[in-house]
Amino acid sequence: MMEFPQQPQQQRPAGDGKIIYPLGVKEITDKISNDEVVKRLKLVVKTYMDMDQDSEEEKQQYLALALHLASEFFLRNPNKDVRLLVACCLADIFRIYAPEAPYTSHDKLKEIFLFITRQLKGLEDTKSPQFNRYFYLLENLAWVKSYNICFELEDCNEIFIQLFKTLFSVINNSHNQKVQMHMLDLMSSIIMEGDGVTQELLDTILINLIPAHKNLNKQAYDLAKTLLKRTVQTIETCIASFFNQVLVMGKSSVSDLSEHVFDLIQELFAIDPLLLVSVMPQLEFKLKSNDGEERLAVVKLLAKLFGAKDSELATQNRPLWQCFLGRFNDIHVPVRLECVKFASHCLMNHPDLAMDLTEFLKVRSHDPEEAIRHDVIVTIINAGKKDLNLVNDQLLGFVRERMLDKRWRVRKEAMMGLAQLYKKYCLHHEAGKESALKISWIKDKLLHIYYQNSIDDKLLVEKIFAQYMVPHSLETEEKMKCMYYLYACLDTNAVKALNEMWKCQNMLRGLVRELLDLHKLPTSEANTTAMFGKLMTIAKNLPDPGKAQDFMKKFNQVLGEDEKLRLQLEQLISPTCSCKQAEQCVREITRKLTFPKQPTNPFLEMVKFLLERIAPVHIDSEAISALVKLLNKSIEGTADDEDEGVTPDTAIRAGLELLKVLSFTHPTAFHSAETYESLLQCLKMEDDKVAEAAIQIFRNTGQKIETELPQIRSTLIPVLHQKAKRGTPHQAKQAVHCIHAIFHNKEVQLAQIFEPLSRSLNADVPEQLITPLVSLGHISMLAPDQFASPMKSIVANFIVKDLLMNDRSVGNKNGRLWTADDEVSPEVLAKVQAIKLLVRWLLGMKNNQSKSANSTLRLLSAMLVSEGDLTEQKKISKSDMSRLRLAAGSAIMKLAQEPCYHDIITPEQFQLCGLVINDECYQVRQIFAQKLHLALVKLLLPLEYMAVFALCAKDPVKERRAHARQCLLKNISVRREYIKQNPMAHEKLLSLLPEYVVPYMIHLLAHDPDLTKPQDLEQLRDIKECLWFMLEVLMTKNENNSHSFLRKMVENIKQTKDAQVPDDPKANEKLYIVCDVALFVIANKSTSCHLDSPKDPVLPSKFFTPPDKDFINDKEYLSPEAKIVLQTGKIQQPPKQTGVLGAVNKPLTVTARRPYIKTPTSDTVSNASTNSQPSSPATNKSRDMSSEASETGARENEENPVITKAGVVKKEETAQPSGKKRAAPASDGTENSLSSNPSAGSQPPANKPRRGRPPKNAAGVATPEKEAGATTGGGAGRGRKRAAPAQDPATAASPDSISGKTPKQQKEAEPKRVVPQRQIDLQRSVRVAQRDQQASQKTYGSEGETEREFESSPEYVLSLTQLQEQQEEAIRKQSRGAAAPKQKESTYAAEQGELSVKRRCVKTRTVRQ
Repeated sequence: MMEFPQQPQQQRPAGDGKIIYPLGVKEITDKISNDEVVKRLKLVVKTYMDMDQDSEEEKQQYLALALHLASEFFLRNPNKDVRLLVACCLADIFRIYAPEAPYTSHDKLKEIFLFITRQLKGLEDTKSPQFNRYFYLLENLAWVKSYNICFELEDCNEIFIQLFKTLFSVINNSHNQKVQMHMLDLMSSIIMEGDGVTQELLDTILINLIPAHKNLNKQAYDLAKTLLKRTVQTIETCIASFFNQVLVMGKSSVSDLSEHVFDLIQELFAIDPLLLVSVMPQLEFKLKSNDGEERLAVVKLLAKLFGAKDSELATQNRPLWQCFLGRFNDIHVPVRLECVKFASHCLMNHPDLAMDLTEFLKVRSHDPEEAIRHDVIVTIINAGKKDLNLVNDQLLGFVRERMLDKRWRVRKEAMMGLAQLYKKYCLHHEAGKESALKISWIKDKLLHIYYQNSIDDKLLVEKIFAQYMVPHSLETEEKMKCMYYLYACLDTNAVKALNEMWKCQNMLRGLVRELLDLHKLPTSEANTTAMFGKLMTIAKNLPDPGKAQDFMKKFNQVLGEDEKLRLQLEQLISPTCSCKQAEQCVREITRKLTFPKQPTNPFLEMVKFLLERIAPVHIDSEAISALVKLLNKSIEGTADDEDEGVTPDTAIRAGLELLKVLSFTHPTAFHSAETYESLLQCLKMEDDKVAEAAIQIFRNTGQKIETELPQIRSTLIPVLHQKAKRGTPHQAKQAVHCIHAIFHNKEVQLAQIFEPLSRSLNADVPEQLITPLVSLGHISMLAPDQFASPMKSIVANFIVKDLLMNDRSVGNKNGRLWTADDEVSPEVLAKVQAIKLLVRWLLGMKNNQSKSANSTLRLLSAMLVSEGDLTEQKKISKSDMSRLRLAAGSAIMKLAQEPCYHDIITPEQFQLCGLVINDECYQVRQIFAQKLHLALVKLLLPLEYMAVFALCAKDPVKERRAHARQCLLKNISVRREYIKQNPMAHEKLLSLLPEYVVPYMIHLLAHDPDLTKPQDLEQLRDIKECLWFMLEVLMTKNENNSHSFLRKMVENIKQTKDAQVPDDPKANEKLYIVCDVALFVIANKSTSCHLDSPKDPVLPSKFFTPPDKDFINDKEYLSPEAKIVLQTGKIQQPPKQTGVLGAVNKPLTVTARRPYIKTPTSDTVSNASTNSQPSSPATNKSRDMSSEASETGARENEENPVITKAGVVKKEETAQPSGKKRAAPASDGTENSLSSNPSAGSQPPANKPRRGRPPKNAAGVATPEKEAGATTGGGAGRGRKRAAPAQDPATAASPDSISGKTPKQQKEAEPKRVVPQRQIDLQRSVRVAQRDQQASQKTYGSEGETEREFESSPEYVLSLTQLQEQQEEAIRKQSRGAAAPKQKESTYAAEQGELSVKRRCVKTRTVRQ
């Protein structure tokens, strides 16, 4: 390095100051021209270039010249060539005289170096003739490190700053590597050999990293970047000091770059993370700033640092990483949004950090901000599309959850994202089978969305199916293969959704077809009205129905004006339209409706939605043929079933099911001999399901077989006959319907089946009876004119007398209330089919001229009254009785769908049918509710049956109550929508308007067998729950002042009497009390119910008498205490009158009816299991806990599990008299079991309970799905309103315990079975049934046989006679038991820690804890 000489004065030139010029160089003065100066300087430059440091003589000789060249004449010369040459000379002088510079003045040195720096600007133009001299100057300065002389100057920083600025400004892409290297050498020596880098000098370097400068001069950025890398050890301290002042101390004035700190940090980190070793902890401080915008800036910065491809910052600086992750939960929305966006890059570049991100993304997937939830999905999907291994199952699960987001934008993003993943990895197998298996659930979950109510969701599922799951752009064979195996792999719910999708599309095609048919008719007001109705229905199936209505009206107008457009649309929806033709039609229709001058055309978009839904883009004749070929390959074993992940049997069954569904929507596409030949092969297969599906396909598609395919006909007929006689019940049904649908001589064909089957009926072999009963029932329904009369004889002599009225076998006494289908005894299955046969026979006749319907209804009612054991012989098992109860209730409900039979169903029979929804068996309740809902939602059942859902408020299972509420919502919306869409419906409001269900509900609840003491607070609260269960749904909106209409309706009911028992004061009092509870509920839930009603309600005369003008009922039946209970839902407990031991041990006696006292949830535990300990009060948290299950050892529907306070008592050890039943809590996850005594022999069992209500025990009840290894959870559930108190052993064994009357002396050898009091007015029902019987002319007897002759047979009158005797005996017992001591309210039981369990309709016991 060059140094200053030690001499205090400047060197003196030799020869007394005379300047010696090199040989041939004349004196250079200001007197000569510039050109001459340049010419002479070039020789001087050459002389200095040739000199080296060892030329001492020459150095001394030319010292004066060296000093002369630093004079003002040269340093300030206006000619740039002169300045350049002088600068080159000065650079060589510094080289030659090193390490001692010939210039000793600090000012002169500063002037010289600033002069040289200015000349370096000439490096900018590489094409300049002088560029080589500029390069020489740079090279010389860099090699000698001449600028290091300036370190001794006080203001050297000014020189360095100017130098750095000059070099960064002149560097450009025309410079070669050498230029850059010399610049780097020059600058790095200054940085590394100096005492430090000032902030101003640092700024000259860092400014080149700012994005704006970076984009302007990429070479300057690269130069700065390389310089920083080279000097990292030295400059890191200076950088840390700068960021410390700006970030921590907030001194933004220290540098003009303070506002760019985050950009600088990002660039510095990309250059070398070591540059920021001391800066990163400062960022952690900034992440916790109170300023949201500042946190956002730091988060954006760190997101780039952590997410960079080769960044190891997260592993090297864990505290900063954890602090950054905490910003995912920042209160500032943009901060959270930025964090979520970062996650995408992080997942792609750093898969090892996925687990750290998962938990935070989970929280953000539930963020209240829609944009954040949306970006979480985008983040995960983008990573998944890059590589499925980058996203774990949890992350994909977050996307799956968001498919049900409340916001459409989020749902759409989630569904489309998963669809893209499915297409990439499952359809195209881009990452192998393992990846495809990982996301195989996507197809099911996407189709499940079709269950959502939103039309947008449904349309998106259809679009996804057509574009991603089975792309319509594929060739037919590939497309059908994709659909074939997709259908085989779908779960049950997804299959139903896909079937529903095709059904909806087909329905929409039908609506468009009907609309086009209306265009062919002459214009009329009726035609216009019908057309409007079709348009409104079509609009409901499009997005934004409001706008869709306007667009559909416009589209309809265009259709009326453009005949060619109509023809195109007709071809599109034609059954013979192929997929290619459909695409062509859609293009043509779209082209005609396109307006080039209109950039956005919402009308066209809406029409496109319609065309996409109705166009057959998947299925045509060619597609069906391809599907059938695939099916044949599966049957032959030559298909790729195993490679596609399904077994051949599954593929065959699913393929047939797929064809069956398509046979409903595209029947014409099946009409080919090849297709039918393949289906005939399926009929011969051993798989029952396959054969059944094949028959159904023939039924749906074979209308032209008889005329066009005689060979198929001749082969098919014997197969159908065989299936109708000896196939499975389902096959028999389909075979009969198939014959009826496709053959012209169906009467002959059906007779050939009917006659041999009717002759071969044998009740002694029930296994061979089921299929014939099914066939006979459907034949009589389809051809009533031909077979009604012969069927009457069969019904009378065989169905009723021989089959239903006899119990030939003893059922399996396993104690369960329900068993699997394959465990049901053949005799019971035959009886169930016999009941269905009766119904089908009546539905075929559609008249009651022979009074057969009355007799059938009496029979069905008797079956419900007897709990399914019609003969009262106690041979039938509990589970079989449940099956028969369900069949009887469903049969009454089925008959009610026919108007002629609905009219003769009595209120008592209606109430018996309705109470099936409160059956003690969970499955009976479940199946009955589903059947009820389906019939109501199709508007097949009268409105009064919707009132039955109010009883579901008493169901102890939360899921059942939730299901019932959903059914109510759906039914009410369907009826209201029907009224809106059908102007003619206003004439039938009494049978359609949902509000008119209230009178039926009030009447039903007034006859609720639980309502025994109308003023009992518990019972009133139960009634209120049932009323509010229905009213809550009805009163959601106050449309047309409906609240006041409801109030007026209930008030009107109070002015009538119960038409069922108009002269019974107690029954009328119950009716009025229920009315008062309803009025109380309406008034408390609505502020507008006291307004005037818009209409005067009409009450059903079948249930209420006409109002009597002389009768004014203004009495209030609710006491103030009752109103408080209804308002608060809480009942004040009476004060304790005895000590604890007295309350616990004192037996409680019973009067006329055992009162039910609600047990506090804290003292209620399950006694359902034989090997479970009573649960602690802490587990009984809420009313709805009753539906939750936990582990138990007792099996589902067990009859006799026992629990004692100490532990377990074996079932065999509990001594009970035979034939007695015990109340049961839920066991093994359901409530369908019968309870035992708390201890062996301590108390005799209770009498047989009334049929009709489920148990609502103190223990929680769960659905059968939760059965496996589950006990019931604690807590009194909703609807679990009362629990039985302890009973006196002396009274428990006798009927006194229920009736409170002294019983009649019973026969010891064969005691009569007493039907409990809780049946609905059964005595009256029997008497009414007998009156109906006597009034009828004929019943089930064969032709010519009178009712008297038929009823004289002991087999027929057995049931009614027994029932009448039993009821008369029960009445006598009640009359004698009035003196029994009245039972105390058993709140003590709950207070003293007793476990109370209650079974709906069953007398219960209490157990000491």
